[in-house]
Amino acid sequence: MTTVTATKPAAIPGRAWVLIILTLVYTFNHVDRQILITVIEPIKAEFGLSDGQIGWLTGLAFAALYATLGIPVAMWADRGNRRNIITLALTIWSGMTALTGFAQNFWHLFLARMGVGIGESGGTPPATSMIADLYPPQQRAFALGVYTCGIGFGIMIGYILGAYVYAHFGWRAAFFAAGIPGLILALLVRFTVKEPIRGHSDASQPDEDAPGFLETMKFMFGQRSYMLILLGCLLICISANAFVAFTSSYLQRTFDLQPQDVSLPLGLLIGGVGGAGAMILGAVCDRLSSKDLRWRPWMIAVTSAVALPFAWMVLSASSVEMAYVWNIVPSFVGLIYASIAYTATQELVKVRMRSVGAAFTLFSLTLIGIGGGPLIAGTISDYFLAAGHEAPLADALKVILGFNAASIVCLFLAGFDYRKDVARAMARSGAVEPA
Repeated sequence: MTTVTATKPAAIPGRAWVLIILTLVYTFNHVDRQILITVIEPIKAEFGLSDGQIGWLTGLAFAALYATLGIPVAMWADRGNRRNIITLALTIWSGMTALTGFAQNFWHLFLARMGVGIGESGGTPPATSMIADLYPPQQRAFALGVYTCGIGFGIMIGYILGAYVYAHFGWRAAFFAAGIPGLILALLVRFTVKEPIRGHSDASQPDEDAPGFLETMKFMFGQRSYMLILLGCLLICISANAFVAFTSSYLQRTFDLQPQDVSLPLGLLIGGVGGAGAMILGAVCDRLSSKDLRWRPWMIAVTSAVALPFAWMVLSASSVEMAYVWNIVPSFVGLIYASIAYTATQELVKVRMRSVGAAFTLFSLTLIGIGGGPLIAGTISDYFLAAGHEAPLADALKVILGFNAASIVCLFLAGFDYRKDVARAMARSGAVEPA
């Protein structure tokens, strides 16, 4: 049985604080990832790594366990206390980040990144589920856009903190500086965040048990718009994570720079401009979607199409300054795909499926996008290097942009079924359709 309430739910007191804390947690989630990328060139020099090995460290070593454990953790989150799960996850990944500073070879780094992946698997699914309970559909893309700013803020802090600490104390100290504050934040989560009522912001408070994994997957696979959105976002995620992993290296190699030379500009672009873009475009998406829900996927399609030529120009720039200029547009739109992917997941499944739905989305984006993007780009770069290309990494990243072009078609097609599929999800969950 599901209890249905037709009245508009009241705003939950303190929800802004919860959103801020969850965004800060997501920020640390990405600080811990970005630190490795920021100091990867000196690590590569010390351990004699190839671009392919860098792809493993920045991609699949982290993504494999992160993706695999995300679904069982999310099933736990659909049944248990999500705040406590996030607290435990943050403690694990922050501790493993600090331990990375003791690595003595490639395999030590590999195992440490796997440990970070284990911890981070418990972060996003319960967090996005909590946010969906705190904010109604009309405000959800903006709220999840704020949350997604954690990606940009984390990348910005990771760039700046990592480069500064590396310049003064070496690359090992950078991992200590990134990991230890997360342990303190875990205490803040545990003692200042309250577990929200499930389904509150959808005007429904389900009293049935959470459905099983197979039932959830069957429902999600029956949502055509979800599958197309997932495919489109996977293609973008492959490209986005390849660029996150290798843009700093590309600039350092092309223009003979050091990590500290590129950290502040890239941090401000990806973090500052990207964070602003996630919030602004999330608000625009909410406004457009209030009139036509098809703008959920179409917003990503339009912004991806606009950014594509600018991303190509970054790789063709004659100076590092022009590379930064061309990168403004891709940075501004670069995070919106993630926030809308999470928004769509929350809207296209039942209330009691939300953590598992978010985990499956995250599983796919992580394993294929985060895991595959850097590995694909690094492997292509190694191939081009062996083939005698003058700029193998730049050429590899140009190939990767083909994934962005393919995503536009998938996301455009997803819009045609989105309204129908949202109505189906709400009818199944007993929620009231948004205006």
